[in-house]
Amino acid sequence: FFFPVKRKKKLAKMNGVLVACVLALAAVASAQDLARGWGDDIAWRSLEAGKAEGLTSGKPVMVIIHKTWCGACKALKPKVAESATIAELSKKFVMVNLQDEEEPSDSAYAPDGGYIPRILFLGSNGEVEKDLYNKGGNPKYKYYYTDADSVLKGMNDALQHFGK
Repeated sequence: FFFPVKRKKKLAKMNGVLVACVLALAAVASAQDLARGWGDDIAWRSLEAGKAEGLTSGKPVMVIIHKTWCGACKALKPKVAESATIAELSKKFVMVNLQDEEEPSDSAYAPDGGYIPRILFLGSNGEVEKDLYNKGGNPKYKYYYTDADSVLKGMNDALQHFGK
């Protein structure tokens, strides 16, 4: 086909807009896929993408490690998903949702054991901050949170720790 130069430029611009729209929709769909019932209003990332985003954004990283078969995970999931306050506060973090086989084998992600669910806070440098844990919880399972209030307290403690 023969198109005048102006029309070619217009088509190229429209193609660029179309590609940007498709990429934006794919990112939203990916974040919703990563939500896995933990909150569609939260921008979830994979571990690698989350650590990379933490480095570039300077935001701390919050990691939830859970299993599909875990009763405690199933109990915590709707409490996190239904909390508008957690969703709002999540904007100050890079949020990472790790399910089943996605759990890292690196012992840094199991500072006091491999129980689940665990919520860990990482600095923007990607290092697990062992001092950030559920201070009101069971001392044998420091990174275990039971409800939205304890998760919110952990998130606020992390923000204070990181000076955000």
